[in-house]
Amino acid sequence: MSLPPDFQESYRKQKYGLVGAHSAVKTCHWQRRSLNTRGEEVCYKQKFYGIPTHRCLQMTPSLGHCTQSCVFCWRATPETLGISWEQTQLLGDPENPEDIIEGCLEEHRRALSGFGGNPNVSEKMLEEAMDPLHAAISLEGEPTLYPLLGDLVDSFFSRGFKSVFIVTNGTNPEILENLGTEPSQLYVSLCAPDKETYEETCRPMILGGWERVMKTLDLLESFSCPTVLRHTLIPGLNMIRPEKYVKLAERASATYMEPKAAMSVGAARDRFGYEEMAWFKDIKEFAVRMAEAGSYNIIDEHRWSNIVLLSRLESPIQLY
Repeated sequence: MSLPPDFQESYRKQKYGLVGAHSAVKTCHWQRRSLNTRGEEVCYKQKFYGIPTHRCLQMTPSLGHCTQSCVFCWRATPETLGISWEQTQLLGDPENPEDIIEGCLEEHRRALSGFGGNPNVSEKMLEEAMDPLHAAISLEGEPTLYPLLGDLVDSFFSRGFKSVFIVTNGTNPEILENLGTEPSQLYVSLCAPDKETYEETCRPMILGGWERVMKTLDLLESFSCPTVLRHTLIPGLNMIRPEKYVKLAERASATYMEPKAAMSVGAARDRFGYEEMAWFKDIKEFAVRMAEAGSYNIIDEHRWSNIVLLSRLESPIQLY
């Protein structure tokens, strides 16, 4: 691992499994809830798209590296840790996708092994969880900083994964343009309706961030997979001008819009408090205003994740 020792220690304390020089994996809250409730409580990805929550692998090939420093981001930064490192690019040769996946699976299974013997957990579900079918390349950092991202997607599919999601902030359109193997679904985090709000909310660490995001939006129509604009929202900051978000979605011909509440967790607690978060009713009201402003309609919601799904489709595409 090429990142500073204090950084590594901070992430290990947060139950991240560190892999190689620049990758990591972590079981999420909803995966643990799904196992502990025998599938009664599941995440929005299962409710919306049919992806079994307990069979998800949440990982990143770009730990500690990003082109933005978003107000709502939970990741540790040089400011929060009091140390410094190069954040906006991966230094050195990128690691092999197969090695990354193998390491992530090993750490994933190690983390899940603690559920063994738990009377609340189905042995069958735990066995299935050890053999994930879905890869979410979204855990932390900006995945397009890993130059072999398309090969990573291809390697997941070659290993028998049924679906792969990429979540990007859209600041590296040239990587997406030359991706090669497409994911099952491509997310772009669009957390501002205009450049001024983008600068204040996403705090880009590269030049021309907003213009690069706009170029990414213009690429989305060329993808054959479903595309999603994810809007992580804070009242009074970027939870404004719903009509502009809709116009950008229409410009991109995005399959879905997903407005959701930013959570005051991790390092984000240093930048905004719990009392400043949006509640589900706030997100739902904002989604209604989005629907009224253009051609996207509300087609689903997940109250416990504070998220609403809009689309021009009548119902979401089921991936399983």
